[in-house]
Amino acid sequence: MTGSAMPTNRHRAGLLKLLILVVIVVAGNLLTRGIIDGLDMSIRPSNEPMVHRIIMTSMVAYIVLLAIPFVPGVEIGLALMMIFGPKIVPLVYGCTLVALCLAFLVGRLLPERSISRFLREVRLVKAATFLEGFHGLDADQRLARLMEKSPRRWVPWFLKHRYLTLMLAINLPGNVVLGGGGGLALMAGMSRLFSVHRYVLMVAVAISPIPLFLMIFGERIADWPI
Repeated sequence: MTGSAMPTNRHRAGLLKLLILVVIVVAGNLLTRGIIDGLDMSIRPSNEPMVHRIIMTSMVAYIVLLAIPFVPGVEIGLALMMIFGPKIVPLVYGCTLVALCLAFLVGRLLPERSISRFLREVRLVKAATFLEGFHGLDADQRLARLMEKSPRRWVPWFLKHRYLTLMLAINLPGNVVLGGGGGLALMAGMSRLFSVHRYVLMVAVAISPIPLFLMIFGERIADWPI
């Protein structure tokens, strides 16, 4: 009796964890939209302290939301840069870097056995078995095994040039279907295929095009006739 109940209880535990993750993602999406709507305000000398508090609160929320997979938190950063112009771009850039590094470190620190156990709890047995084949391997060994198991077409090339692949994926329009910046960073950390210092450098470069463009041309864009 106990033996037959155990798989059911494990499955229920997995479904509960999955439900919690879905709730977090949905709440994150709603909060993102609410913050963007709240930024639609007039800026006057009389309300400068309130505007400053809103900006700081938005930046903290931005870091947290951007780090959550499948939450388009980047829209908050884009909205802030569009509203406040070049002067806020360095702050948004720094917070973006912090958020993507935070997601990466969370993925890096997640115990692999806990991930495998969760996959088994939600009946993704093949995925769990595949992941368990990498337990205890270093980055080079993981890469070699992935290359061995991958189809002999584009996948090995993407794995070999994984930093460039991740850089392009982060800048891919609509990458929220892949988990967004936070999801991609989390998976990069979980893979253990990226060294920390190279990852930070890669992300710093990957997220720079739009901030650089706004820093250089932001004032001119603001003066364009609508």
